Amino acid sequence: MNKMNAAVLTEYKKIEWKSVDIPKISENEVLIKVGYACICGSDQHIFLGEFHPRTSLPLIQGHEFAGKIVAIGPKVKNYKVGDRVAVDPIIWCGKCPACRRHHYPACTTLKLVGVDLDGGFSEYMKVPETMLYKITDNITDKHAALVEVLSIGFHACNRAKVQPNDTIVIWGAGKVGQCILQAARTKTKNTLIIVDIIDERLAIAKKAYNDIYTINATKENAIDKIKEITNNEGVDIAFEAVGHTKDMPGVINPVRGCIQAIRGAGTVCVLGLSAEPSPIVMRELIWKEGTLISSRVSHGEFAETIENLNKGTLKPDALITDVIHPSDTQKAFEMLENEPHKHLKILLDFNL
Repeated sequence: MNKMNAAVLTEYKKIEWKSVDIPKISENEVLIKVGYACICGSDQHIFLGEFHPRTSLPLIQGHEFAGKIVAIGPKVKNYKVGDRVAVDPIIWCGKCPACRRHHYPACTTLKLVGVDLDGGFSEYMKVPETMLYKITDNITDKHAALVEVLSIGFHACNRAKVQPNDTIVIWGAGKVGQCILQAARTKTKNTLIIVDIIDERLAIAKKAYNDIYTINATKENAIDKIKEITNNEGVDIAFEAVGHTKDMPGVINPVRGCIQAIRGAGTVCVLGLSAEPSPIVMRELIWKEGTLISSRVSHGEFAETIENLNKGTLKPDALITDVIHPSDTQKAFEMLENEPHKHLKILLDFNL
């Protein structure tokens, strides 16, 4: 068998279900039969052409996926055929100033499988064994495909140094915001607040964690409500996971909202990949002597994520709104673009 099917982005906004060659593995690589793959927010940007010229076409997208090893190279030491694995898609250079300091998410030439080279929206995928994490028997194949996106939530929490009694607000109840929420709840039992403009996404968060507060920023003043919830103190940490700076009448810019929401000496952690300037008032940050940091992808949090999935302390099913055949990948992207209130994580099922 030399051919497989894959969802190929042949031009921006156009994905074709095509027969392509099964990749040939080198001596330190494994071949994975993909079980499930997830569509990420960055996949949507790529689909629309917003990562051009970083991405080149044709491209097989997909950096959130998991599966089973079906072949190994002769120098693979730690894995065997039949192992269930999740794939950390990050490729760093190891030579730049950030890499020399072991801060790999800040690699100056960082690449991702499914973004800079072909990824997991295919029946088979080859990767070096260094990118693999074993999946325990307690974790389902569907949940294994969510390890990558959940690890982003854990990395953000670790960057912000979440402590057991911290109060937190998360601006944005999309894919990343929901993952920050899940990771945060494993680290603090104190007040969690999530802000969005889509009621359906807030409902997903509330259904998963009934003890949290939800705020629709188009229906009430988010800052006033946060102050009310925190007895006018503000939160310890505010995460921004919106990723755009669209002006909406009566709705504060997400990054500025995070700055206004924190207490004195609080922390703002920004994850949203906005390509436009984000208007903030530096005095509001400086008077609080607040800390403004960012978070990108993950840095070893796959292990922490798998541990929490194994213990049952996460709620991955809350993220999954749809499971479809990968031949309908084009339709899936259109669903996410046209009806964001109905769809969160769409899984491509390569077992169908």
